[in-house]
Amino acid sequence: MVARKGDIMRILVTGAGGFIGGHLTGALIADGHEVRAVDAKPLEEWYQVHEGADSRVGDLSLLETARSSVEGVEHVYNLAADMGGMGFIENNRALCMLSVLTSTHVLLAAQEAGVDRYFYSSSACVYAAEKQTDSDVKPLRESDAYPAEPEDGYGWEKLFSERMARHFREDFGIKTRTARYHNVYGPNGTFDGGREKAPAAVCRKVALIAQGETDTLEIWGDGEQTRSFMYVDDCVRGTREVLNGEFANPVNLGSSELVTINQLADIVEDIAGIKAKRTYKLDAPQGVRGRNSDNTLFHSVYGWEPSITLRDGLEKTYAWIYDQIASGKHTTEPLKAK
Repeated sequence: MVARKGDIMRILVTGAGGFIGGHLTGALIADGHEVRAVDAKPLEEWYQVHEGADSRVGDLSLLETARSSVEGVEHVYNLAADMGGMGFIENNRALCMLSVLTSTHVLLAAQEAGVDRYFYSSSACVYAAEKQTDSDVKPLRESDAYPAEPEDGYGWEKLFSERMARHFREDFGIKTRTARYHNVYGPNGTFDGGREKAPAAVCRKVALIAQGETDTLEIWGDGEQTRSFMYVDDCVRGTREVLNGEFANPVNLGSSELVTINQLADIVEDIAGIKAKRTYKLDAPQGVRGRNSDNTLFHSVYGWEPSITLRDGLEKTYAWIYDQIASGKHTTEPLKAK
């Protein structure tokens, strides 16, 4: 293992040009760690580029890139994946599955290099669809991932890569840790173009209405499907505690504040001070009918759970997206709220 310099660690963040990766990189640098940030996107397309990080553009699906990226680090946070909101996931199953190359090669490279700890960002999409058929959903426990019936494509890749991390821990001794993210949102992330998730999409659509660019909020489905949404600051805190903790099995990392998509839109409209006319696109991708996080296990292990309210998180998210749109930083194609 690479030697420590006091409490300073040498850390790799993959997917660092993405939404969660950008926030995680910033938090690690703020605490004085030496961070290598790697993403396949050109640097100008990263959501955040942090001064002080060793920022590299590289395709981690290639084993040689994964090996050079892990060289000399102690900890790895693997957040790299080809993914997006439900519209992207349902229409790009093969692309989502190909993320298994990145998941495999980063883990293999970490094991070969003697990395001490490896974090894998899994997803609530691993959970069995039959347990998510009602809006009044029972919160999902970690055991509900089996018998396996995950989201086709993306969910299968995540569940397979979870198991791979487990077996690398059992066979090779690398301390792998896994969190199943539940719908993370916040500023400095995707809000248009097709990969955005529901909170960002609704914030964008309401901001367009508030700025007079359109007058209708389109909701995918009937708006009564339910979800919980975790603000990115809670996600970053939880991610770091999971990697540094001693609990080895996959654990939920999400808010338990369940809302309908209509209620999500109500909150954003109230923040914006408007009331929009709504239309409902019933044939659009909607995912499961209901999904919520059971945080019993997470709370018992770490002594807290994500608690930033949806209202508080959306205020910051909406303000950032509103400013992005006002400054012209959004696509000119017709956009749809998800």
